[in-house]
Formats: sequence, C-alpha cells, structure tokens
Amino acid sequence: MELFDKLYDEHESAKVRFIGFTTEDTRYDFGIIYTNMFFGKPLVICMQTGRSTLLDPKDIEDIDYLQTVFRIPDKEQAADLAEFFRETLPSIPFVTQYE
Repeated sequence: MELFDKLYDEHESAKVRFIGFTTEDTRYDFGIIYTNMFFGKPLVICMQTGRSTLLDPKDIEDIDYLQTVFRIPDKEQAADLAEFFRETLPSIPFVTQYE
C-alpha cells in the first residue's frame, strides 16, 4: 500500500529574481520565482521572515491581504509594498492549468 497519492511532480527551469529595497520606514528582501505552475502566479518569498505567497494583480490591490501575509504593521507600509509589486511583477493572463 502506498502512503501517498502523488498529485504532481514537475521539473522546470524557473526564473528567479532576488531584490532588496528600502522605503522611508522599512527594508525588504524578496525572492521572486517565476514559474508556469500555479496558474502563472509568481511565488514571492520574504527573505527576512520566510513568509511566502502567490501574487497576481488582484492580490496586489488587496492591501489587507498584503498586510496579513507579510505581517506588515500598518496600511501605509502595505501600500508602499503594493506599489513595489505593481511595478515589479508582470501582469499575467489567466493560465488554464487543470482540464
């Protein structure tokens, strides 16, 4: 008897970008993994906290979501981060992944 049912096992050469920047109040260090998985959403990892999420343009506009997922203390800092992601992450079309 197998203990696990494999859902997927994909190998891919992904594009990875590491970027650090500061705002007036905070320093950020992110790893951004661009992949064909996850409906084309980039995987964004905060290198300081290890917290990660998949982001698309709709997620970027949700300041409360950014504040929660990256544990940002106030809305102004979350808005600064949203501005960074708007400029940095590509606008992606929806990609059908499951048929």
